[in-house]
Amino acid sequence: MKKRQGMSEGFIDELHNALGKGAVLSGADIDARYHHDLTGNPAPKPRAVVRPRTTEDVSVLLRLCHREGVPVTTQGGMTGLVRGALPNANEIVLSMERMNSVEEVDASAGVAIAQAGTPLQKLQERVEQDGLMFPLDLGARGSCTIGGNISTNAGGNRVIRYGMTRDLILGLEVVTADGTVLKGLRKYIKNNTGIDLKQLFIGSEGILGVVTRAALRVFPAPAERQVALCALPSFGQVMAFLKLARQSLGGELTAFEVMWNAYYRQTVERVKGVVGPLPTHHPFYVLLEASGSDAERIRDGLEKMLETAMGDNLILDATLSTSNASVAAIWRIRDSSVELGRSFPFTARMGFDVSVAIDRMEEYADTLDARVKAIDPQAFTIVMGHVGDGNLHPSVYHEHTPDKHDEFEKLVYDLTGEFGGSISAEHGIGILRRPYLKMSRTEEEIETMRTLKRALDPKNILNPGRIFTV
Repeated sequence: MKKRQGMSEGFIDELHNALGKGAVLSGADIDARYHHDLTGNPAPKPRAVVRPRTTEDVSVLLRLCHREGVPVTTQGGMTGLVRGALPNANEIVLSMERMNSVEEVDASAGVAIAQAGTPLQKLQERVEQDGLMFPLDLGARGSCTIGGNISTNAGGNRVIRYGMTRDLILGLEVVTADGTVLKGLRKYIKNNTGIDLKQLFIGSEGILGVVTRAALRVFPAPAERQVALCALPSFGQVMAFLKLARQSLGGELTAFEVMWNAYYRQTVERVKGVVGPLPTHHPFYVLLEASGSDAERIRDGLEKMLETAMGDNLILDATLSTSNASVAAIWRIRDSSVELGRSFPFTARMGFDVSVAIDRMEEYADTLDARVKAIDPQAFTIVMGHVGDGNLHPSVYHEHTPDKHDEFEKLVYDLTGEFGGSISAEHGIGILRRPYLKMSRTEEEIETMRTLKRALDPKNILNPGRIFTV
């Protein structure tokens, strides 16, 4: 890896001249939002913030930075939780905030083309105007961006039916570290013409190139969307209920979210505006969504499945949505994890994002809670997640032992490694999880990643230090 040369005198002025008025912020013009993350953690102030409007602007910036060996951190909606988008000292921030247009919606082909800085919700609302749906969905939809979703291969609430972000990408336009533009913005699925280059950039957290535009798969919006909230007596019944839902609803099963008692109860009790339609004493809660084009079949199918589940003693209680408002109210319970976390002291809360085999989830959660209490008897865990696709979001709360942060963090990732799981299901590695990458990837895999990094970014200027060091 070549050593960085550092920023020459007058480099910021050169950026101003090359990119035009308003594109480059420096000094007192740099707002705090460019060096603080979602949790409020500060980072060093960047040397400059560059806000391109076009792919050519991005190319010009990276060409100049490559020449000088100047490191660049790419930013989207700043909703990440692994310190992937916060700048390190002396880095330049590349903010995609002005590249936020949905350029095209092709209903016949089922494709939308959007710039990387487009907020997810903006894309969702734009395609809805044409009777379509972009199925990627997560709680940060209002602020997270398409480029950020691509960089972490975001999952969210509908993976069980539509897959991860990777499954929703037809083509990408990418600028590599030296300013080269890869024009891979193709609008079709079948393209067996050698190595599928877009896959290198999806989930690579911006260390191999900067995504500027994406061709995304969109689908006909479902005519009906039904949500049920169910209470269950054990995790064994949760797994049996998931099997029944898959068999009964098939491709119309859109989401299967599970909340341990502590998550449901604490959210209902502590988060303002959240109303729990079921009592808070049940061991487990499942939020299940079914959607499709035949409204009557969706409603009837879901009601019959719930009757079967009740008759087989899989569920103890259930409530069905009756309107769009009730759908939103039920989903708000599941989407309030950030608000729940903020209801506890900042120094005492830790959130995680892991994948574990479904049949080992209960053992994982129980073991985690026991080991947490072995460190601090007053500490506790709260667990929920996208159980239908193997993703859990456990949180550790340790108000009385804030000094034990690192010990709890190591505990969670060590345990995930013991269970053969992934330390990151959908949020990425960034800098915070880098020490634990070896829990989920072999040395040979990590070195292969480094080989790709060296080939595509020989001066190590793109998001350096994220995922691994070189």
